Amino acid sequence: MAFTLAPTAALQGYRLDVLDTVGSTNAVALERALAGEAAPLWIVSDNQVAGRGRRGRVWQAPRGNLAASLLLRPAVALPEAATLGFVAGLAIVEALEAVAPRARFELKWPNDVLGNRCKLVGILLESVALPGGGYALAVGIGVNVVGHPTDTPYPATNLRALGANCGAAELFLALSDAWTQAHALWRDGRGLGEIRARWLKRAAGLGSPVSVRTENRLVEGLFETIDEECRLVIREHDGTIARIAAGDVHFGVAATARSNT
Repeated sequence: MAFTLAPTAALQGYRLDVLDTVGSTNAVALERALAGEAAPLWIVSDNQVAGRGRRGRVWQAPRGNLAASLLLRPAVALPEAATLGFVAGLAIVEALEAVAPRARFELKWPNDVLGNRCKLVGILLESVALPGGGYALAVGIGVNVVGHPTDTPYPATNLRALGANCGAAELFLALSDAWTQAHALWRDGRGLGEIRARWLKRAAGLGSPVSVRTENRLVEGLFETIDEECRLVIREHDGTIARIAAGDVHFGVAATARSNT
């Protein structure tokens, strides 16, 4: 099956560029933006050889996995546009549920999707200032379809290992459809409350012990919710409420040990 846009996406003006091999779909999206490319544009490949993860990490992806980046020029301030990561999370989970209904998918704050409690999807937002003013945003989504790395701090998996029989192109078709619906719900941030509510229904580790390594310290306690700004809310052991904007998250009784590795 070749990569194609869902009819709903095409009708809303989304375009698609399919690359046989790419270094990083996010990098290509931002380069296109600087060259004057119009948005919204999906850039996809099933062979990404130099993918990027959070905090400069490498995103490993064998041929057959899905690498997709959506180039946008949001009309809102960059801090508001950052919540599109939660829109992307909802969209990819709904796409996964459509193609692999027997597996269990959860959203792991801030930007991962778990399949049967193992990392399946990574989401990375990157932006660039445009010469004429404003900025462009690349919403990168990488999915382990046929393979996954083994040397990761958090257990990983892939759709084939979960028993799904879909390919990257079939998954992208479902994703491009699910994105249009989730993005319409977001409404330039005005619908973030509904996005947050839907995200929490699929949240991994809600109510369980959590450990978060931030730039300044290790925060431990119970994962209570995400707040109106989509920050992670933790009730620490002494009852203090901590609101975390960024950090590496580990759940369960081994959370502290894992966060120190």
